[in-house]
Amino acid sequence: MLRFLTAGESHGQALVAMVEGLPAGLPIDQEALARELRRRQLGYGRGRRMQIETDTAEILSGVRKGQTLGSPVAMLIRNRDWKNWQQTMHVGPEAPADATGARRAPVTRPRPGHADLAGALKYDRDDMRDILERASARETAARVAAGSLARQLLSALDIRIVSHVFTLGAVSAGDPLACTFEQIAAIDDEAPLHCVDEGVQQQMIEAIDAARAAGDTLGGAFEVVVRGLPAGLGSYVQWDRKLDGRLAQAVMSIPAIKAVGIGKGVGVASIPGSQVHDEILLPAEGAPSRPIGVARPTNRAGGLEGGVTNGEDLRISGYMKPISTLMKPLRSVDLQTMQESPAAIERSDVCAVPAAAVVAEAMVAFVLADAVIERYGADTLDDIRAQMQRVDARVAQRFSGAPTEA
Repeated sequence: MLRFLTAGESHGQALVAMVEGLPAGLPIDQEALARELRRRQLGYGRGRRMQIETDTAEILSGVRKGQTLGSPVAMLIRNRDWKNWQQTMHVGPEAPADATGARRAPVTRPRPGHADLAGALKYDRDDMRDILERASARETAARVAAGSLARQLLSALDIRIVSHVFTLGAVSAGDPLACTFEQIAAIDDEAPLHCVDEGVQQQMIEAIDAARAAGDTLGGAFEVVVRGLPAGLGSYVQWDRKLDGRLAQAVMSIPAIKAVGIGKGVGVASIPGSQVHDEILLPAEGAPSRPIGVARPTNRAGGLEGGVTNGEDLRISGYMKPISTLMKPLRSVDLQTMQESPAAIERSDVCAVPAAAVVAEAMVAFVLADAVIERYGADTLDDIRAQMQRVDARVAQRFSGAPTEA
């Protein structure tokens, strides 16, 4: 079983990620790890913190001579902005003043849509900064670090993961299923919003500019696509082993994600079954070899049927609400005075949909790596490869007697 735990707050000195269950012998590419952390910080519409932090992960244990040992891997990601928050986090008459001589007041005006109010009630905190600094999406840097290790395991097994933004505010690039894996993989990492259509991307940029000018925020939707997955990951025999459920929970756990779709997603509710389900055909003569010996002309199921991978590309989408911190804040109540008051304002982004897509890649990678270990479980990378080859041979044998298409 592969699992990870993250610790630390946005205001603290560092975030920590602990990953347990990686097989021994997996080469760890630290440049690839740094690249994933950098991708999380990119995207048009990000706030000032992305200009301050340059995330790097220090591996503290579990790796020697560039390879995993089979023991837990611990990583440290420093918050370089920590020094700028000392006056904020030490509030009261004994607190050091900032450069203007002011001492920061506690956060008592919860932001609609954030964890501020619910968290303060749950943990009985008067200063909601104790809530918001952990509920901050800053913690997703640790998730991306952990997911990068899972991604490197999948890459070693020839499984690739990409993502793209297909909706931002009222601007849409259309049906994400119309975008091929190759088109998505070809998007430059430096693309401002990681959209396949550059014309639509420019419209998205203009929408962000308009929201910023209005003191508002924007959400959107992204899709993660995975190629090279073997058929048979996951299970239908118990509710909590269904891979679609595990993936949906992982993506929904990302801050501000309010809906998750697999394949055609919510679109399946409004059309007949004949336009939803993917026919099963014999491959055309001379067609490229496939993981299994049948062809699917469509992939509306998104690579999952009955909670199990079917050999097609996995396609999972996430729908992100606008960020809760508005520069023109919504109405709230000051819990200290019990008077109506504008919600608190914190440093924030106008839009973070591309970053959420990178976090989703990491979460999907982790769930899939866990499913791979569950099915082919072994203590070393070489053992996993050998078991995958045995299963692939069995699957190929099953189709070896099928007649060719006339």
